[in-house]
Amino acid sequence: MKKILYFLGPVFITIAAALGAYYGFKSLETPGYVLVGIGHWSIETTLAAFVVALILAFFLLYIFFRLLGWLFRLPGQLKKRGSHIKFNRSQEALIAGLVDSAEGNWEQAEKILIKHASHSGAPLIHYLTAARAAQSRGAFDKRDEYLQKAADQAPGSNIAIGLTQAELHLSGNQFDQALETLAKLHSINPTHASVLKLLHQTYQQVGDWEAIRKLLPSLHHNKVLMEAEVKLLETETFSRLLKQAAELGDASQIALLWSETPAHIKKMHGMSAIYFAAMIEAGAGAQIEEELAHTLSVNLDDTLLVLYGSIQSNDAAGQLATAEQWLTAGPGNAVLLSTLGKLSLQLGDGEKAESYLNRSITLDPSVDAYQLLGDLYFGQNEKDKACESYKSALELSSSEIVTRLDQIVEHEE
Repeated sequence: MKKILYFLGPVFITIAAALGAYYGFKSLETPGYVLVGIGHWSIETTLAAFVVALILAFFLLYIFFRLLGWLFRLPGQLKKRGSHIKFNRSQEALIAGLVDSAEGNWEQAEKILIKHASHSGAPLIHYLTAARAAQSRGAFDKRDEYLQKAADQAPGSNIAIGLTQAELHLSGNQFDQALETLAKLHSINPTHASVLKLLHQTYQQVGDWEAIRKLLPSLHHNKVLMEAEVKLLETETFSRLLKQAAELGDASQIALLWSETPAHIKKMHGMSAIYFAAMIEAGAGAQIEEELAHTLSVNLDDTLLVLYGSIQSNDAAGQLATAEQWLTAGPGNAVLLSTLGKLSLQLGDGEKAESYLNRSITLDPSVDAYQLLGDLYFGQNEKDKACESYKSALELSSSEIVTRLDQIVEHEE
């Protein structure tokens, strides 16, 4: 409608101007005339007719140049219109590709996305979505090809492309490739939250807890994880590192790692038990005997009591005397009594060992107490009593196994 008005407007103006000029000059007493001579030719006409002719000539020239300009612009307009059509098609293709991906039609999504990627205003999204589709159908070569095309199309989007690549490698259990990509991204932007999060997930998958330990300050400072999640990760990290050091049997490394463990992690339930167990397993129980005894004097933890009884002390009598002091705080603690029985047995005090072990069994029968009592009777050549104790230990152990199996079955149901 606007184009019609743009055309008719000048026409009406021209007609109005011509009529106005014609009748205006005609109304004069002496309308005048115009004589134009060209060579041997001459034209004479009234002034009114000449002015009307000029107005019409101006209008025709105006129309001519407008048409000429339109013809010059026509190829560009056609090209622009074609690009606009292709752009709209690419947008429709992107939506269709995303829908196909969501529905699991990976191959169809891949085809439609790649077909229209070059005409899209956001080719990066086309290629990254196509790469995910290729990954989902196991076409890893195609996935890498699309990622490379994404990098060529959007050279300034290294982080976005790299994150997608790392996620795909991680989901495909290609941990080395994921780490290589994430290491490059980390060097580009050490504080990027998504890069840090994927790095810690990948390190967890490969069991590189030392790397996670170094990453913990960045995870906390850049608020990649919530504070509670960071504390849980810290606890898991240091516990894993302690267990790894224990497997190597290097007591000095275990002690160094424990000294570097944050105080709030040391206070977490079970952490001290991991440390003490690692030191005892590494043959350095005597080094932590005093520290373990101090911990037990504050809190009679059953696990720590068992560990204390496992220490090969340089002063066995002093070890037993220290443990007997805890009877005041825990006279009815079956684990403490069993530990005292074990220490008494190691010292060769059979009478005290038998008393402690029987009291422990009376309070809460345990496989360890029965076994220790059996060892005591066997050493005293009381084979019937020894067999009875071993039998009780075996029956109790079997019932515990059956109970655990029942619990597992109930949990699965």
